[in-house]
Order: sequence, then structure tokens, then C-alpha cells
Amino acid sequence: MSRKIRVGITHGDINGVGYEIILKVLEDERILELCTPVVYGSAKLAANYRKSLGLGNIPFNQIETADEAKEGTNNIVNVVPEEMRAEPGVSSQEAGKAALAALERAVADIKNGDIDVLVTAPINKANIQSEEFHFPGHTEYLEAAASDDSPAKALMILCNDSMRVALMTTHMPLGKVPEAITKEEIVAKLELFNRSLHRDFGIHSPRIAVLSLNPHAGDSGLLGTEEQDIIIPAINEARERKIMAFGPYAADGFFGAGRFVKFDGILAMYHDQGLAPFKAIAMESGINFTAGLPFVRTSPDHGTGYDIAGRGEASPESMRSAIYAAIDIWRNRRCDDEAHRSPLRKQYREKGSDNVVLDLSGE
Repeated sequence: MSRKIRVGITHGDINGVGYEIILKVLEDERILELCTPVVYGSAKLAANYRKSLGLGNIPFNQIETADEAKEGTNNIVNVVPEEMRAEPGVSSQEAGKAALAALERAVADIKNGDIDVLVTAPINKANIQSEEFHFPGHTEYLEAAASDDSPAKALMILCNDSMRVALMTTHMPLGKVPEAITKEEIVAKLELFNRSLHRDFGIHSPRIAVLSLNPHAGDSGLLGTEEQDIIIPAINEARERKIMAFGPYAADGFFGAGRFVKFDGILAMYHDQGLAPFKAIAMESGINFTAGLPFVRTSPDHGTGYDIAGRGEASPESMRSAIYAAIDIWRNRRCDDEAHRSPLRKQYREKGSDNVVLDLSGE
């Protein structure tokens, strides 16, 4: 590809910390050496936030479509009416509509090839709900959007340089988690996780730890039988499929004793089981990656931050890491595709004279 990679960035909830973290990242001009940013939002809102936060000059090239993006500068596609106003720290239906407008436009563009990767700023999962968006989060929305072209199964992975935590269940009430955990689903998620660790992260023969559902891994059935009935058989089947899966491990001891450093990936059974320890260890450097999609999507691993919105206190490190990760994963996929594009044909050679048929007729 002759041009620099185009990174699409959605502004998220306009009343949260989205604009602040985006602007703080783009304020460092070195980002332009790596990629061409294309922000989906509002040039006016960006200018207002820049002034109120006291940030330096951050020029934007306003464009109608992403394919007009210029290298060496920040680009912005206006997706909301010019009269829209931000109210930092306030959840509103207007903010939800603005978040959805950016998301819809960016997804259409990445499916069309006008941008190469997608980085999403945080949304409010409540105020974005509408006839067009009836999902519990980005992950489920993107899975459905990607399935318009071909079936897609998404996997939420929280990661930084040293840890990758995938979730069996994502945005689901805790009471519904046990019924959602089946042997077939665990095996499917392990296959997807294993494939992503290889293709997206460049890890060959990754080691995956599987966490238990119940305390103390069920204590041999005293605290629950899901480990014996579902999780262990799933791990065994995954290993028969050449996946290096181990466990199940009780989450408290697994993270408390630092055993996570011995594995390339960790499969948690439910949202907070994986996210609570991950964020405690890697809050600012961690990012969210959606595996299983035909395109690369990452995001910061935090929410809208209403409590600090507009105060200049938001750290841009997770957003910066999300952009870097998206670029790295995109490159890893290209390398993997190139390596498998035209494999050498197997050649069979006859060695020695083993193919000689002996005449034993006695003549």
C-alpha cells in the first residue's frame, strides 16, 4: 500500500472525555509519522473543547468523505449538525445520537475500504439506544454490522503489552451467565481466541489459561459442578484440536499469585472476572480489541468519564495505546496474509529404488 494507514476515530459521547483524549493524542504531531487520522465528529466541537481545555493548536482538514483524507495532517468528517452543543458530564439523548452518527459513518467507511482501522471513543450504552442501536455495547453492534457481508463472531479482548484477557460472556447480567456457558461455546471461543493470538498478535502456539466459573474452581463439585461438567470437557476437546488450553484456574489465586504472566491469553467466564483484575493491573495502558471481525477495531479500556469531563484531567494514554495497537494488529494481519497467500506446493520425490518391482517368478 503506497499511502499511510488511515485510522478512523469516532468521537464517542460528546459530553464525556472523548474529545479530550482524542485531542491530547493528536496534539503530539509525531502520530502523523505513523498514520493518517480521520476523526468522525464535529470540527466545531473539537475547536470548542480545544479552547476550553487550553490545548495547543491542532489543525484539522475538514473533508466530506474519508477517501479525501490528506497525509501529514489531522482530518475530520463532520457527522453532526453544526449547531450541536456539548454539555460536559451530562448524559443526553442528543449525545447518544451524535455518538451513533459517528459510529455508523465510520463502520460504513471501513467496510468500504476508505479507512483501514477503527478506534472508538467511549459511548454511553444507555443514551445511544434507539431503533438503529439496540445492543448492549460496541462489540455486539460491530458483530451485527460485520455480519451484513459475511457471518462474524466477535470476541472481546482486553490487552496491553504483557496480558490479553478474553471474555466468554460480555455485557450480560451475572444471573444469566451460567446458562450461557456451554461446552460448545467455550470451545468456539477458545478456537477464535487461539486464532486471534496467532494472526493478530503474532504468537505461535499460544498458551491459554481458562478461568473457573465458581469460587475455588468448584472445589470438586462442592461449590458448583460447571467446572467438572462443562469447562474441563471443553478444555479437553480444545486440546484435541491442537489448542494449548489449561485450567480451569480460580481467578483470585490466578491473578493474586501472578500466574497470568505465564500465559499468552486468559479466557474469563464473565465481564468483571476478567476486567476487574485487568484494569487494576493495566488501567492506563490497556485497550479493548474486538477479535473475529473482518476489520480491526480497538478502543480505550475506560468509559465516558462524566465525572471528569471538561476538566482537563483525562489521561490520553489508553486512547494512544488503542491507536498504536490497531496499527500493529493491522500490520500483523497483512504479514500473516502474505505468508499464507502463495504457499509452496508439496513435492514428493522417490528416493532410492524402492519403487522397483522385483520379479520373483523364478525364470
